[in-house]
Amino acid sequence: MRVLFSIFFYLLLSPYVFHVQAQVQKVPNTEKKWAWLGFERPAGANPIVRPDTTSRFFCPMWGRVAQWENSETFNPAATIINGGIALLYRAEDNIAQGIGSRTSRIGYAFSEDGIHFQHHGAPVLFPGGDEWTDFDAPGGCEDPRVCMTEDGLYVMTYTSWNHKLARLSVATSRDLVHWTKHGPIFSDDHKNQLSKGYSKSGSIVTEMKDGRQVIARIKGKYMMYWGENFVNIATSEDLIHWTPMLDQDGKLLHVMDTRRGYFDSQLVECGPPAIKTKKGIMLFYNGKNRGGDAGDQRYASGAYCAGQALFSRKDPTRLVDRLDEPFFYPEDDFEKSGQYPSGTVFIEGLVPYKNKWYLYYGCADSFVGMAIYDPAKVKNR
Repeated sequence: MRVLFSIFFYLLLSPYVFHVQAQVQKVPNTEKKWAWLGFERPAGANPIVRPDTTSRFFCPMWGRVAQWENSETFNPAATIINGGIALLYRAEDNIAQGIGSRTSRIGYAFSEDGIHFQHHGAPVLFPGGDEWTDFDAPGGCEDPRVCMTEDGLYVMTYTSWNHKLARLSVATSRDLVHWTKHGPIFSDDHKNQLSKGYSKSGSIVTEMKDGRQVIARIKGKYMMYWGENFVNIATSEDLIHWTPMLDQDGKLLHVMDTRRGYFDSQLVECGPPAIKTKKGIMLFYNGKNRGGDAGDQRYASGAYCAGQALFSRKDPTRLVDRLDEPFFYPEDDFEKSGQYPSGTVFIEGLVPYKNKWYLYYGCADSFVGMAIYDPAKVKNR
């Protein structure tokens, strides 16, 4: 009887036992040979973009001059232009208090070394004055990701926020300053699959060609990983209109989900444009951590850390592997203060420059930071 009771008691507790073991037995990042490890923050450089109380521009939404970046500057996209690096960063005014309650606009800055940036002075993408005001106002244009076609057309995905519904939108430009908005990337036909239209965080698949990072075609189509509660894939013929992939039940196809007990236990949100490599398609993403046993207890509850996932080149819907630990996480004081004291390194920009990769990220929804990955150092280890 005692033996039977012991067996019953073990089976009753086995889910808890296996859960604890799963937390303990995470595979170290160094064993993931496909991963890009060793991103380093330049000493004394960060934050590289801060709020500016002197910036002014005439806001068509309000019909008056606005201090458009006097509160927060964060969550930057990055790309190459004229031999240097351009940042397109999210800036907030201070008309209200609380995350998501202010107006966001997209600012522009340029650098020849990737660390020290000169600012354009006025936002390059903002709400008001066009046919998309109902989608963009009053919350604004948020969280851009930028990549480029082979013929030099820049494509930006960003979130349109009208304080009611977040929609993933797209804009195009030849110079990164003058943009043409094309509105939400998904049509009204997709509302049922998209939780009544809600969508965010578009990471278009790119590849390296002749030393340039350009938008790739896979099986004749453009592809984009997107989403924040889980990851889906959408396809397009023109980079403007997109169709989400569905499963056999007609619901959004989940190609990557959150994981209990890990740093990405609450959210998995797509980061910079994905990159097609020899080993697979690299998706850099942002993971939000739950508190307690549900998350990774090495990081604060609600903290945003950065992860990497590898998808199959032949079948981009198939997740081959992913890091069990973040490759980048909040360390400095300014990454654990500001609007988001739980800690945030929110990655949205990653570009090749002078044989290295430059990563740009938002710090606690308040500043812009950067780090550098040198593949040569990895080969020499």
